[in-house]
Amino acid sequence: MSGKSIRASRVACWIALACLVVPMFGSYFFDDMFSTISYLFEDPSATMLGWDSVGYGLYASGYSVLCVFGGLVICGLLLDRFGVRITGSVFVAMMLGGALLVLWAITSGMDAGRSLKIAYAGCMLFGLGSEITGTAVQRSIAKWFKNRHMALAMGLELAIARLGTAFALVLSPRLVVQKTSGIYSLAETARPALVGIALMAAGLILWAVFVAMDARFDKESGSTPAEGTTNEEDRFRFSDVMKILSNKNFWLIGLLCVFFYSAIIAFKKFSGAILIPRFGIEASVAGWMTSMLPFATVILAPLFGLLVDEVGHGTRWMILGAVLALVAHLLLAFAPEGVPFFGYLAMVFLGFGYSLVPAALWPSVPKVVPEKVLGTAYALTNWIQNLGLMLFKMLAGVILGSAAGNGAVRVELMFVALCVIAVLTSALLARSSDKEPQLNLDRPNK
Repeated sequence: MSGKSIRASRVACWIALACLVVPMFGSYFFDDMFSTISYLFEDPSATMLGWDSVGYGLYASGYSVLCVFGGLVICGLLLDRFGVRITGSVFVAMMLGGALLVLWAITSGMDAGRSLKIAYAGCMLFGLGSEITGTAVQRSIAKWFKNRHMALAMGLELAIARLGTAFALVLSPRLVVQKTSGIYSLAETARPALVGIALMAAGLILWAVFVAMDARFDKESGSTPAEGTTNEEDRFRFSDVMKILSNKNFWLIGLLCVFFYSAIIAFKKFSGAILIPRFGIEASVAGWMTSMLPFATVILAPLFGLLVDEVGHGTRWMILGAVLALVAHLLLAFAPEGVPFFGYLAMVFLGFGYSLVPAALWPSVPKVVPEKVLGTAYALTNWIQNLGLMLFKMLAGVILGSAAGNGAVRVELMFVALCVIAVLTSALLARSSDKEPQLNLDRPNK
C-alpha cells in the first residue's frame, strides 16, 4: 500500500469516527435532559405533568429494562451475526423512535399515571436502541482503529458523547427556568426533549454516511457484508458465547463497569436533588457543577486514552479512577453543608475518575475476547452495566422520596458503597493481569 493510500485510510478513520459520535452525542443529551431539573418532580403539583420523585426514578430506570431482560444480549448476538450496518441502523432508528414516544407522553396532556407508563415504554425503546447503537459504535471503532490508537479513538468518542451530557446539564435549567411560584407547563417541561430529538435526527443522517463508508471499507478489504471476514475460522458462531461467559477477566471488567458507572450515572440522574440541599445552591449552579463531569471528560478522556495507548498500565489507571470516584462521593456525603467549594472539589475528583476508568476499560475488552464475538462481549458488558443502573436508579429514587430531610446523604452512602466495590474489583483485575501477562492488559496499544 502506498504512503498516499495509508494517509487516506487514516483520514477515512477519523471521518468515520466523526460520523459515529453524533448519534451518541444526541443520545447522551436526551438521557440526561432532566438530571439538573430533577427537583421538578419533588412536588407533583409543581408541574402539569404531575410526576413525583418515585415516578421520575421509575421513568429513568426504564432505560435499562429491555437491555437487562435479554434485549441487549440478543441484539449483541445479532450485531455479530449480521454486522453493524444492518443491526446498527435498526437500533439507531429505535433510539429516535423511543425518544419521540417519550415526547408524546409528556406533551399530550394525559393524566400523570398514563403519561408515565407511555414515557416509561418510550424510555425502554430509547434505552435499548441507544445501548446497541453504542455497542455498534464501539465495535466499529475497534474495527477501524485496529493496531492504531484505539484507546485514543474510544476516548474521543466518549468525550464527545459526554459533551452531550454536559450540554443537557447546562442547557436544561435554561430551557426550563426555575420558578419561585406557578406551575410548569407541559411545553416548558418538554423543551429539553425537543432539543435531544433534533440532535438524534442529525445523528441518524450521519449514521447513514458511516454505513456507506463501512460498506466501501469491507468491499475494498474483501470482507463479507455481514461478518467482516472470509476466513471460516473467524466467522461468528453462537457457541462462541460460552467462551465469553467462562472468561474470568471478562467478568471482572463487567463487574467493574456496573459498579463504577452506577456510582456516576445514577448520581447524575439525581444530581439536582442531591447538590441543591447539600450545598445550598440554585438549580442553575447545580447544573454547572454537575456539568464539570462531562466537560472534564471532553479534555481528559482523549488524553488518558492516549496515555493508555503510549504507556500502558491500564489496570492501574482503573484502580486510580475508582479511588478518585470514592473520594468524590465521600465528600458529597460528609463535607459540611452549605459550602459549594466541596461540591466543586468532589466534581473534580469524579471528573478525573470518570475519564480514567473508561479510557482503560473499554480498550481492554478486545484484549480478552476474540474479535469475532466482540459485539457480543460489548453487549454483555453493557447488559451487566444496565442491570445495575436500572436497580440503583430505582433505589436512589426510593431513598430520596422516602427519606425525610436527609435523603441526599443517604443516597450518597449508597454511591460510596458502590465505589468501594469498584476499587476492589479493579484491584482483582490488576492482579489477574499480573498473572496473565500474555493478555497485554497493561501493555501499550501501539
